Amino acid sequence: MPKSNAASGKNAAGRVTKAKQPTATPSPTPAVRNRREPVDLGRALVEAYLTNERINQVLIDFLDPKIWRAQPPCSKRRNIATTFAHMHNVRCMRLAMSLQDEKPPAKLDRAEVTPDEARESLAKSAVTMVRLIEHSIEAGGHVPDLRPDVVALVCGAITHDAHHRGQICHWANQLGAPLTPEQALQMWEWDKRWKEVSGG
Repeated sequence: MPKSNAASGKNAAGRVTKAKQPTATPSPTPAVRNRREPVDLGRALVEAYLTNERINQVLIDFLDPKIWRAQPPCSKRRNIATTFAHMHNVRCMRLAMSLQDEKPPAKLDRAEVTPDEARESLAKSAVTMVRLIEHSIEAGGHVPDLRPDVVALVCGAITHDAHHRGQICHWANQLGAPLTPEQALQMWEWDKRWKEVSGG
């Protein structure tokens, strides 16, 4: 991570801590992109998905633990904790349908999930989603039980996560613990988050 105040969050004691790397998210083989060579679009899809997951991990690290289960005034059903559980559980449902030769990760209990459990489970489901993406690329871009193709799989998955990240950031603001402008910027710095997962 770049050395800046933006690369920190708060732990339960309110102390500033550096954002953690997702422990179970795989990184592609580090390689500097040669801009004179054609892009491996299959690998680019995998790296895009891993970059998206890196942003999920960064967001969890930046959130104040005190608002993890607080109920946002504009939400009747979900809070931050249950939304991260939902993001992971939706992946598990897709994996159960489309990667039938492999058991999906265990779902999260929305009523009990902690920040550490969300962080670990999202990283694990990202690992398995990468395998689905890679298997689909090997199958000519076709995804079992999903139309039209692997590009739609990745775009839909990233859109789903980004939608809920937006909700979570809005709720954090409503609950009195907003992200700083520097922290919010880190969620938009796709090129930097991409380098963290690709080594590019």
